[in-house]
Amino acid sequence: MAALKGPPKSPNKARKRVPSQADYEALSQFRYLIRCFMEFSQEAAKAEGLTPRQHQALLAIRGFPGGRPVTIGDLAERLRLRHHTTVELVDRLSDAGLVERVLDPADQRRVLLKLTGRAAGHLAELSAVHLDELSRIEPLLKQVLSRRSE
Repeated sequence: MAALKGPPKSPNKARKRVPSQADYEALSQFRYLIRCFMEFSQEAAKAEGLTPRQHQALLAIRGFPGGRPVTIGDLAERLRLRHHTTVELVDRLSDAGLVERVLDPADQRRVLLKLTGRAAGHLAELSAVHLDELSRIEPLLKQVLSRRSE
């Protein structure tokens, strides 16, 4: 899947056109499928002993584009959170033994985030069940998206 470039577009700057009934149905179904996936994801995280936000943070760190090291600023952007909120989240992740802060060897002023082995284990379990769930709903998503392009 291609990474999004930059922040999401403002809804007011979207191309204007008159939606058809099929557009409304496709949008409704798409949002329904997203809600179902998010509910699944939240329950899976809880079953693994994590909060949904902790799971999102671990995934954002592990899945950062190019596998590059992640700063708190990077994580804040990926989670669409304010910097201070992300600092608090990282504090909680660190206290839980899920994330370590390490100094960037190239720039000692930068702090990088690294998953612990425990976090990697949780994330591997969660990622496996999420990939299974995505495989299950993929045909429905494709159907919605193909209807949208008609």
